[in-house]
Amino acid sequence: MSKPVKIETPTVVETLSIPIPSTNGNSKITTNGSSSNGLKVSDIKLRPRHVSGGTEEIVDPFCDPKNPQRISFHDVTSAAFLIKGGVERTPCPKSTSSESYGMDLYLKKDFLQYTGSFKERGARYALLSLSEEQKRKGVISASLGNHAQALSYHGWKLNIPVTVVMPKAAPIMKIQKCRNYKARVIVDGNDMGEAKSLAMRMSIDENLLYVNGYDHPHIMAGQGTIGLEILEQVPEPDAVVVPVGGGGLIAGIATAVKALSPKTKIIGVESEKCASFSRAMENKGPINTSIKNTLADGLAVPKVGYNAYCTAMPLIDRMVVVKEEYIAVAILRLVEEEKCVVEGAGGAGLAAILAGHLDDLKGKKVVVLLCGGNIDTTVFGRCLERGLAALGRLVKFNVEVSDRPGGINDLCALLVRIGVSIKDIMHERAWLRDIYTVEVKVVCETLDWSHSLQLKNELKKFYAKVEFSDVPLALMDNSNGDTQNPPTTT
Repeated sequence: MSKPVKIETPTVVETLSIPIPSTNGNSKITTNGSSSNGLKVSDIKLRPRHVSGGTEEIVDPFCDPKNPQRISFHDVTSAAFLIKGGVERTPCPKSTSSESYGMDLYLKKDFLQYTGSFKERGARYALLSLSEEQKRKGVISASLGNHAQALSYHGWKLNIPVTVVMPKAAPIMKIQKCRNYKARVIVDGNDMGEAKSLAMRMSIDENLLYVNGYDHPHIMAGQGTIGLEILEQVPEPDAVVVPVGGGGLIAGIATAVKALSPKTKIIGVESEKCASFSRAMENKGPINTSIKNTLADGLAVPKVGYNAYCTAMPLIDRMVVVKEEYIAVAILRLVEEEKCVVEGAGGAGLAAILAGHLDDLKGKKVVVLLCGGNIDTTVFGRCLERGLAALGRLVKFNVEVSDRPGGINDLCALLVRIGVSIKDIMHERAWLRDIYTVEVKVVCETLDWSHSLQLKNELKKFYAKVEFSDVPLALMDNSNGDTQNPPTTT
């Protein structure tokens, strides 16, 4: 049953009676531009509540912290019925490198959706569930890219007007894609929080329905259809590994999987640079989390959704936080071994395996979700190089050699003999004490870290002064600095 909510400002105190969706884990959510209890966009005439710093906070009635909504298995199956034929049923093949990981590893390739991510499922379901009136008026949302693209594309296909507000940090490629899908694109805000505030104000001013990209009930239900497909393609898996940002994806998948296969473990993975769900678990509720620049920009949500947290928390078996270096290695591995190009968020699940966080699953049947493949080409190149460096396959060193004719030639001959490929080389004369030597700086590619150590030993045999790059970051243990066994290469 709906209940009134009191909204206050520092200067004016005003009570507005606004119907809020009731919390009922077993009820079907029908937010057709309205909820099952009659909530419509026209009802959301909220006076902005001013918070510290002068920022306006407007509560999304479908994502109300005081009334979180928990989706049910019925919601997921309803979504599956409605979106069938409108989104791809993506493959979930066994990994070609299962043996090297020591487990039966399956990869759910949802980056093969038309817009390159899983977000299409929830976006299409949310749009199809709108009332006819709201379909004419349109919807609005704030997103870093994947949700914006999905909403824009399916709005275009369903002839529903879509407005997306994207922060200035959103990848250029994703911004352009939204424009290609005929959406109205507004690039504003230094982060997702500012972009969302603007979108919420516009939703009220223009009477548009705001569709939260990870916490709207229909979005979560739509994402849950991945769980249904996984269980059809890989019966009774021991674990499903899911990247976690705002929490809607893991909430939907966990709802579907636990209903049909209760023994299957649900494991969430976050980057150390944006571990908002782990923080929420520690806080026993969503909390603002400081977000740093991360390869997994699709997971960079400062505060998990209240509906998502309420739905997922009882169903998640474990949360894992991985270092950025392992995400880069995962992107590299997927290109080399699986011929899959994924973004940072898409590689997070495999990163957890590479980092050794899921060694207890060795010998078991594991499904890893590759949730997105929208990565800028420039960022992709950096990720590959960072992955090579993290594995010790891309190294740099400085060495002082004779400045007489043939000095650098001898160095290059040594590298050729060892089988090293030079990627970059430069020399420096001005800042050396000995005018008869030259410092040569080399970046080169090796087979693996052991090959790099062989190079280091050979250099020290022939040259007095050699400065070699440190132990690769992905092979370091954070607690004591000891090297771990590097991930196997094939």
